[in-house]
Amino acid sequence: MTPGDQHPVIDYLTTLPIGIALDYVSVFVFALTGALVASRQQLDLVGFIFIAALTAVGGGTLRDLLIGRIPVFWVGRPEYMLLIAGAAVLVFFTAHLLESRYRTLLWLDACALAVAVPAGVAVTMARGHGPVTVLIMGVVTGSFGGLMRDVVCNEVPLILKQGELYLSCAFAGAAAALLLTAVGAPGLPAAIGCGIVTFVLRAGSMRWGWKLPVYKPRPPRTRG
Repeated sequence: MTPGDQHPVIDYLTTLPIGIALDYVSVFVFALTGALVASRQQLDLVGFIFIAALTAVGGGTLRDLLIGRIPVFWVGRPEYMLLIAGAAVLVFFTAHLLESRYRTLLWLDACALAVAVPAGVAVTMARGHGPVTVLIMGVVTGSFGGLMRDVVCNEVPLILKQGELYLSCAFAGAAAALLLTAVGAPGLPAAIGCGIVTFVLRAGSMRWGWKLPVYKPRPPRTRG
């Protein structure tokens, strides 16, 4: 199977309602996280919409460009931008009601990650790419919009925050989808399994401190 061919198991995720729903939910929830970061930066409404849009479509746009899916998913689809603008306006007028905007941001981001990774996996599989590309595009779709958001707003990127799982959650979720597909699971259960693995790992990291070992420098050895 060459890139561009249709994957027989997963293709319907990108064409029937479940695939469309994944894109819409991912865009909306990531837009909420972008608007929350904009509120922390005390931007105006236009700034809210810009950061929300950058967050919501950044990862999916990069994915589509890398795998040659032209036009990218939101081009020619004004409903995506309307959804993003609606999320930005909602947060603009309600962010002050939240007890902790940062805590809300973390949990919304975890939910968006658990939706975006299966969406990225589904789109990449549907175009016939191999397992390595599927893994990478799942991570790209789930994490790069948030990375752009944090860099533009001068915040420590969540994906690089020490002592928390993030990129590894996206990687594990994409790997779970590949394993489920390999053993014959239909597309929808594979996508659900991907989302569950991604969310459980991210939630566990935030709630119970799950993490991977980190590099610790050691003093150089001295010769006696």
